[in-house]
Amino acid sequence: MSGKRPVAAFDIDGTIFRSSLLIELVERLIEKGVFPRETRAVYAKEHREWLDRKGDYASYIRKVIDAFGAQLKGVPYGDVADAAGEVIEEMKDRVYRYTRDLVKDLKRRGYYLLAISHSPKFIVDGFGYEMGFDKTYGIFYATGASSAFTGAIEDEELIMNKGTILQRAVHKENLTLDQSVAVGDTESDLPMLELVTTPIAFNPNQLLYREAKRNSWKIVAERKDVVYEF
Repeated sequence: MSGKRPVAAFDIDGTIFRSSLLIELVERLIEKGVFPRETRAVYAKEHREWLDRKGDYASYIRKVIDAFGAQLKGVPYGDVADAAGEVIEEMKDRVYRYTRDLVKDLKRRGYYLLAISHSPKFIVDGFGYEMGFDKTYGIFYATGASSAFTGAIEDEELIMNKGTILQRAVHKENLTLDQSVAVGDTESDLPMLELVTTPIAFNPNQLLYREAKRNSWKIVAERKDVVYEF
């Protein structure tokens, strides 16, 4: 390795965390009465179709993002931060064994650990801290002078491209892509997987699986307590 630290970039939802931080946060906000129960109607159809294997997860999560953004405007930051803290405290250990152990191993070997997620930054930061990441990126929802959310997303185009975020972090933190690693589970992770020395498709959806096979990337599947490597 050179004098620069190599980077290891991870998606979080479905890659480390066994659910979605955003989904769990929305459900918690509904339970606490911060969001109305009608919020679920926005993504109910896509959720049902995904459970019945008639729809895809990407369509479902896009609707959850829409529901979150629509309800967030005017809500005090503290109300959402409190709910996020509860989710992290209760679910911080709800992780996949393979990626949990990989994070620990790479940290021991001196890698700079980077988490890049499309969940809200304030919950990604908390989860990343619990996992020992050096830096975390998530969607930044803006707040106004009254510390209430405005509904706007800052630098949306930047955060939605994980490859751009990875390159930005490498430059900003004086890292190297030599011997770099990236792990993701959907096609949204492709831009960062394509940049690294060792891309790993973990529990990939069909689109990512197809690309991983075409590029001869490592594919890992974890089912219950068994890990399969291809």
